Formats: sequence, C-alpha cells, structure tokens
Amino acid sequence: MKTFWLDRDRDRYLTAVRDRAADFADTIGDIAPVGFACAAWAAATPPLLDPGYVRWHRRVLSAMCVRNPFDGGLTARVELVSPLPAPLTVSRTWWRDRGWRGWPELFGQFVQPSAQDLSRHPHLRGTLLLETPLPLDGLPVPTENRHIDAAAERAVAVLVRHLDDVVRPVVEQLDTDRAAR
Repeated sequence: MKTFWLDRDRDRYLTAVRDRAADFADTIGDIAPVGFACAAWAAATPPLLDPGYVRWHRRVLSAMCVRNPFDGGLTARVELVSPLPAPLTVSRTWWRDRGWRGWPELFGQFVQPSAQDLSRHPHLRGTLLLETPLPLDGLPVPTENRHIDAAAERAVAVLVRHLDDVVRPVVEQLDTDRAAR
C-alpha cells in the first residue's frame, strides 16, 4: 500500500510550476533545499493544484511541507482521519442518544459532512496531526531559474518517498484497527 504517490499527469504539474515561477524566485541559489522543496510541494498539492500532482491515501486530509523556524530544517505536517480515541469508544454514556456521527464516506473517501448533515446530526470526527522532520537527502538545490520545473519534479518525488516512508506505517495501523472492529 502507498500513502503518497505521483499522478500520471506530470505535464499539468510542470505547467503549474512554470506559472508559479515567482514562488520559487527567493529559493534559487539558496544553499539549503528547504525553501525550494516547500514551494515545489505547495505547487503539487491542493489548494494550488486541484486535483494534486501528489495523490494520497483516503485517510490523509492534508499534507504540507514547511521550514522549521528553529533549525531551518524541513518539517512535514500531515492531518489524518482517525477513529475516536478509546475513552469514547469504551462507553457511550457521553452519547446521550444524540445520534452522533463520525466521518461520512463518499465512494470510499472520507469527506466533510455537508451543511445539511450538520443541521440534522451532531458529528464528532477524530483526526491526528503528524508532524515530523524530513531528511534533505536527494532534494535538489537549484542555482538558476533554468530547469526549475525538472528540479521541482525531482523535489516532489523525493518528498513523496520520504512522506510515504513515515506516514505509511501509521495509516496501515489505522486501517488494521478499523478492519478488526
């Protein structure tokens, strides 16, 4: 199972990178690849590119890459759909016959409840926020504006590999726990 992968429509992403060249301007010539990688990731994911060039597992609600203000390193923030915590599933005394609902699913995807759903039923949806440093290994350090599209494509491919490595075991465990119920 993959939690992150690249869409086959790379041309749409490369066009988006060229269209957003200004987003990369301050990162060209920086000896650290972090700023460039963050700009490449943002250009490859919603809301800037929707549907994204980077695709993800149905449990992933959002995934961002940011520069860590402490050491300038690369930090990923991934929000995941999660089951309710154990204290809420052991007993339903808190339920009080209110008809609480969890994450709606549409064609196998977790979705936000509609305004109509929220007007009729209370919803309690669990999420996990995974924040982790990512290695800089393999990230390109562009020194000029030429070929930023190829460097951005490479940066995103490296980030997808790193994120999949970190997030996949968490998602697999969440899916295993769900199947066991």
